[in-house]
Amino acid sequence: MSTLALESLQRRIRAMHSLWADAVSTMSLAQVNHVEREGVLPIAFSLFHLTQLEDGALLLLGGLEPVYDEQWGDRIGPAIRDHGKHRTVAEMTGQRIGDYQALCEYQQAVFARTEIWVSELDPADLGRVVVERPFPELIANTFSARVAGAVGVTVLDGLECWVYQHGLRHLGEVEHARALVGLGGMTS
Repeated sequence: MSTLALESLQRRIRAMHSLWADAVSTMSLAQVNHVEREGVLPIAFSLFHLTQLEDGALLLLGGLEPVYDEQWGDRIGPAIRDHGKHRTVAEMTGQRIGDYQALCEYQQAVFARTEIWVSELDPADLGRVVVERPFPELIANTFSARVAGAVGVTVLDGLECWVYQHGLRHLGEVEHARALVGLGGMTS
């Protein structure tokens, strides 16, 4: 993998994180916890879910222990103390954040750690396989399984799927949800 491609990925991750920072800086706890109607996830879900999964992705990609621990959980006070990937929409509609400022601080810590790790990454590391085929059930039906090559999910696949594309997907949900709570979109 070329240095040019890695530098592009580094810039895209920083840009995506900057959009998240803009989004969280312009929302209130009431807006984040708002539930439009049954079956529609609150912004709280997307914020906590995205941050938790990016935090955990670096364990698979680079062996870094997650930032999140029991103290963060106590500070943030999520109604549901997991990312919810394997829960139903009905269950995760109950996600709420207790301390929004703490969530924002946690998100900033995760994003900063990701950006540092990616900035120190050797381009040769991008081809390292982190999840081999055949995939465990946990991954078998995911987007990353569809993206993966013949040998499995590489560091590049993981960064693209679990950090960058996942972040953009949930940022789009947040942009839409912002309209439902009276806020504008983030980009054009």
